[in-house]
Amino acid sequence: MTTTAGTGTETASPPTDAELAAKYRPVFERIAAGAVERERERKLPAEQIRWLGDAGFGAIRIPRELGGDGATLPQFFTLLIELAAADSNLPQALRSHFAFVEDRLYSGGSTRSIAWLRRIGQGQLVGNAWSETGPAKVGEVGTRIEPDKEGWRITCTKYYTTGSLFADWILTGARDSEGVDVNALVDTSAPGVDIRDDWDGFGQRLTASGTTFYDNVPVAAENVLLSEDRAPYMTGIFQLIHNATLAGICKAIVTETAAHVRNRTRVYSHGNGERASADVQIQQVVGELSANAFAASAATLEVARLAQTAFEQRHTASPETQEAAITAVELGASQTQIVVGGLAQRSGSRLFDALGASATKAPVQLDRFWRNARTLSSHNPAIYKARILGDWEINGNLPEFVWRAGEGKGT
Repeated sequence: MTTTAGTGTETASPPTDAELAAKYRPVFERIAAGAVERERERKLPAEQIRWLGDAGFGAIRIPRELGGDGATLPQFFTLLIELAAADSNLPQALRSHFAFVEDRLYSGGSTRSIAWLRRIGQGQLVGNAWSETGPAKVGEVGTRIEPDKEGWRITCTKYYTTGSLFADWILTGARDSEGVDVNALVDTSAPGVDIRDDWDGFGQRLTASGTTFYDNVPVAAENVLLSEDRAPYMTGIFQLIHNATLAGICKAIVTETAAHVRNRTRVYSHGNGERASADVQIQQVVGELSANAFAASAATLEVARLAQTAFEQRHTASPETQEAAITAVELGASQTQIVVGGLAQRSGSRLFDALGASATKAPVQLDRFWRNARTLSSHNPAIYKARILGDWEINGNLPEFVWRAGEGKGT
C-alpha cells in the first residue's frame, strides 16, 4: 500500500498498463475514426470530449478513492500520446485541465484540493483564461478581481482560452486590489460568461482556442486560489503536454503513411518495385518516420519519469534533493521540446515523399500533421529554450520557470 496524490489516505497500487489500455484505447479508436472528417469540416470535438469525460480520462491521475484511476505520470503520458495520435486537438484542449489536476495533487491533502479532485473525479472539466493582449506589459496582469458582498467579481477579456468551451470551470488568472496574483475558478454557466470559438490559426483548429469575455461575473470566495499555490514544476508539465501531443502526431504520421503506401497501386516507371509497398526507397522513408516517432515518445516519457520522481518525493526529500528533481523536469521538458518539435515538423513534411501528388488532396487532410505540429511548436518558442539550456550547461544559470508574454516594457 502506498500514499498517493497528497490526500493523506492509504490507497492501492497504481493500475496496470493493461487495465488502463483496456479502459481507454477503445475510446481513442472511436475518436480516431472521425478525426479526418472533423478536420475537413472544422467540427469541434465536443462529443469526443464527452466520451473521454464519461470514460473517466479527465480523472486518470486522481486516486481511486476520489473517483479516478490513480495512474502514474508515465502511464498518463503514455496514453496522452495515444490520444494525440487519434486527434491532436484533444490533448491540447484538455491541457489546462490536466495541469490543474497536477496542481491539486501536488499541493497536498487540503480540504479545498480534495473537494476539487472529487469534482473532477465525478467528470467535471477545467479550462483556462490567462492570456491577455493589448497594453499589458510582460509580467503584469491586467485582469482585476474585485470583492463584493458574496465573494468576488471579474470583468475582462481573455485570449487563447483553449478548451474552455468544453469545460465546466475556467481557471482565470487575475490580480486583486492589493496586487496579489490569484487563480479564480469561474463557472462557465455563470451569468456574464461568453466563450467564443474564434481561433483562426492554420493548425490545431479544433481546440476552441478562442476568446472569453467576462462581464461582472460572480466568483465564490472558496473558488479563488493563490497563484503561488501551484506545483513548482508546472511550466514543465504544461510543456510536456505539448511534447506528448507532438509525439502523438509523429505516431499518427507513421500509421497513416504506412496505410496509404500499403493500399497504393500506382507506381512510377523510375521507381523500385511493382507496388509502392515493395519500393525500398519508400520503405526507407516510412522507416525514418517510425524512428522519429519512437524518439519523440521516448524523450517525452523520460521527462514524465522525472516528473513522477519529483511528485513522489515532494514530502520526503530534502529541499536540495527536491530542487534538483524540479530542475530536472523543467530542463528535460525544454530539451525534449527542441527535439520533438523538429521531429514532428520534419515527419509532417517528409511523409509526402512516400506518397504521390494525390496525397496533397484536401479530402485526406494529410497536411494537418505539419500544420498542427508547426502550430504547437510555436508555443513557448524553442529558440529561447535552446539559449536557456546553453546558459545552464555553460554557466549553471537557471531561468525563471514561470514566464509570461506581453508588451515590451520599453514600448
